[in-house]
Order: sequence, then C-alpha cells, then structure tokens
Amino acid sequence: MKHNLVSTFLFLLLQCIGILAQGPTPAPIPPPTRASAPAPGPPGPTNVTKILEKAGQCSTFIRLLQTTQEISQITSLLNNSNSITIFVPPDNAFLNMKAGTLNSFNDQQKAELIKFHILPQYFSISQFQTASNPVQTQAGGTSNREFPINITTNGTSVNITTGIVNASISNTVYTDSQLAIYQVDKVLLPLQFFVPPAPAPAPPKPKKKDDSLDSDSTSAVSSGAISLVPVIFWAINSNGGFLFILAVFSFVYVSS
Repeated sequence: MKHNLVSTFLFLLLQCIGILAQGPTPAPIPPPTRASAPAPGPPGPTNVTKILEKAGQCSTFIRLLQTTQEISQITSLLNNSNSITIFVPPDNAFLNMKAGTLNSFNDQQKAELIKFHILPQYFSISQFQTASNPVQTQAGGTSNREFPINITTNGTSVNITTGIVNASISNTVYTDSQLAIYQVDKVLLPLQFFVPPAPAPAPPKPKKKDDSLDSDSTSAVSSGAISLVPVIFWAINSNGGFLFILAVFSFVYVSS
C-alpha cells in the first residue's frame, strides 16, 4: 500500500510540473474590429440619359443630346441646383417630320433645336396654367422671330405652339422638385429656322429742300427789277438820276 501512495504522489507531482511548464493560459484573442462604413455623400445630379433610356422610344433625342454635347450642359445645370423642364419628342415624332428636315440642320441648329426643348425653370402640369407667354427657352430670345413658344392649357391638357408646329404634352416621363421631363407628340421646330428675322428699320430719308420758296423769291425780285426798267431810264435822263438808281438797287438788295 505504501508503494501505491508513492506512485500516486509521483504521478501528481509530474502533472503539476507539466502544468507549470506550459505557463499561464493565454487570454482569448478578440475578433478583429471592422472599420465603420463612411457616411454616404450627397447624391449626384439626376442622370437624364438613364431616365430617357428607361422610358424607351427616345433614342433619337438621346443621340442629339450626346452629339451636340447638350447633355453635359444639362448635367451642369442640375449639379448647380438649377431647375429645368425638358420636352422630349419620341422617335416616331422625328420620323413624322418632313423627309430630310433634321439632316438639313447644321451643327449649331441641332444644338439650338435641343435647347429649344428645354425651359430654364421647373414647371409642373398645373404651373403651365400660369405661364407667361411667350415662354423663354434655353435657345435664346423670344422677340423678332427668334425662339418663342406659347403654352396654353385646357384642364390637364397642355398645348405648345412655336409658330411652325402645334404640339401637346402626351406623357409625364419624370418629375421631382428640380427636374421635369414631359413627352411631346411633335418635334418643336423654332420659327427662326424657317422665317428669317425681320430686317432692321431703314433710317429716315432726309427732307428735300423746298425750292419753291427760292423760286418765288427770285421771280419776285426779277419781276420787280423788270418793272423798274422804265423808271431807271427816266432817272438817267433827269437830274439826280444816279442817286435815285443807287437808292432803288439798295432797296432791292435789302428786300431779297
């Protein structure tokens, strides 16, 4: 029995030595901390191209926006918190134009055509009722046959007149507090493309000199001189004739 006690003691002693050799139990490793996600920045400007692509049937208008680089101007306006309204004709509206009309426009006219479809302010459908005609567009002025459009309403129907075409809003494509996009059933053609500006008024002509007065004065002097001929002859043959003649000619000179 004494032998068993010795064996047990030795076993326990070896266990203690093994535990001490391992050292202290290491602390559990904490999980790696995750970096917090950055706060979202302000939203960018509305992507007009994507809106039109989603709406469909706007490929011609999108192509003109890109080739004239007016899409960059629109993006800049929206990015600077400007409000705009865009009228977008669908592809079939371009197809319904007179053959060759679009191709007859030069690059500047194509840019002006796109700008003619953009109003430099936001209009909801109800706000068109109070629009002041002629309405300004991004294309330019409204006087002297430039780029005027007139907008009239009849209930919820909105009609647009350019002097060349009469169009109507057929659908609301997109609207928020800054941007409104409406589909129109015709391409808006500006008056200036087809009717040249009125010429500037000609300067007033100088008044002609009225020669009748001079003619009358000359006739009167001449007739007066003729009527004095007998008197002159009489004065020459009489005493003091020279003084008399001098007095007469002085009178005629002063009268003229």
